[in-house]
Amino acid sequence: MFPPSKQNSIDVDDYDHFHDECGVFGVFDHPEAANLTYLGLYAQQHRGQESAGIVSTDGHSFYTHRGMGLVADIFQKSDIKTLRGHHSIGHVRYSTSGESGLRNCQPFSYEYAHGGIAMCHNGNIVNAPELRKQLEKMGSIFQSTSDTEVLIHLVARSRASSMKERLAGAVSKLTGGFSLLVLAEKRLVGLRDRHGIRPLVLGKLDGSWVLASETCAFDLVGAAYVRDVEPGEMVVIDENGLESLHPFASVKPKFCVFEYVYFARPDSTLEGVNVYEARYQIGVELARESAVDADLVIPVPDSGVPPAMGFAEEAGIPFQMGLIRNHYVGRTFIEPKQSIRNFGVKLKLNPNRGLIAGKRVILVDDSIVRGTTSRKIVEMVRAAGASEIHMRISSPPTRHSCFYGVDTPDAAELMANKMDLESMRKAIGADSLAFVSFEGMYRAVGKPRGLHCDACFSGDYPVPVEKQRSPQLSLLHIHSRK
Repeated sequence: MFPPSKQNSIDVDDYDHFHDECGVFGVFDHPEAANLTYLGLYAQQHRGQESAGIVSTDGHSFYTHRGMGLVADIFQKSDIKTLRGHHSIGHVRYSTSGESGLRNCQPFSYEYAHGGIAMCHNGNIVNAPELRKQLEKMGSIFQSTSDTEVLIHLVARSRASSMKERLAGAVSKLTGGFSLLVLAEKRLVGLRDRHGIRPLVLGKLDGSWVLASETCAFDLVGAAYVRDVEPGEMVVIDENGLESLHPFASVKPKFCVFEYVYFARPDSTLEGVNVYEARYQIGVELARESAVDADLVIPVPDSGVPPAMGFAEEAGIPFQMGLIRNHYVGRTFIEPKQSIRNFGVKLKLNPNRGLIAGKRVILVDDSIVRGTTSRKIVEMVRAAGASEIHMRISSPPTRHSCFYGVDTPDAAELMANKMDLESMRKAIGADSLAFVSFEGMYRAVGKPRGLHCDACFSGDYPVPVEKQRSPQLSLLHIHSRK
């Protein structure tokens, strides 16, 4: 996906999918802390392609390198060498709160009355605008527009005697969905919101503790997965080892089910569920619920591949890669002077005409947001000679905005929010359209519906939000007008 800062008139099509959120990685007491953090961020690049940063400490001073773009472009060997110390945290970002720009790159690092502190998080603090106004009235000066900086000010203003108490007191004032890493000179803290909406996993490497958004980061650095950090848990790691605290009142867990559908890498395991297996099983359920006679099952790559495989296996219909993805589309490209139909989608996907012509095709995708990309893909496949096109979606209809760290359109722009199924089918031009049911999705995940946040499908928000456009959504409109 193209970062919003690089948007132009064509790549607004990228907003027909929910955008990835952010990813975090941290390591305590390892001689290659910064290098491991770099690799951990590289493994989680899918969670944010706009910017990245690393902060390290040697127990006395903090060292920082941040930049706009992809991890491999921002960090060179010489940069890693400047990030001294045995403790480090890092962040990859796709902005959901705060404008796109270097000043909002995380982690943030500051000096305050109790020493140095660095912080980064994945998610969205719903009440950050109100807290920021209160802090500004009390004299706080902000250097960024990110909601993360609100938490730093709350920690700095705390009169509690220990870092654990200062952090717990500050977090208790927050509402939203988030996972947080905090680095002090001699301490690393990981924390999840009370509902556990956003992921955070704990691992070990050569006797050192590591934290990440996803287990795929552990696989790259050779760390062993230990467990998921629990909802509302604070893990404090220092020279004495790991301490687990539960400073907040417990509530029902509500892990984001869309992590399984789209966000997480398929080789990750979150909350005990392998992401690839969940997606494959969703395809199985989808085939059971909405079977149709066809010649081929074709995924919309990449997240459509596992459910398409499950669908094909269950339905007994051949699976084929009938849409070929161009993995080398850069951030900028030369637009043709003369209009090419569906040019933005064609940059990334091209139908295999020899495979598709004359065939009845089932297209499997992860979601329909605005519907613009689905319509263009159907048009391309139809133009390639498909005799029938049946669209199957591996999630329920997306009818509501996310307020917990995912960049989504306003609800009024969501196709499923303003159309019934038949109207959606006609709008995208498919011969049939079906979505997996809530029951089918949760059977595939293997856990009951009540343990997950599915607000983007159901409108059932576990953390109260105002029924208005979220501040995080303004980026979408700002950049799409450019």
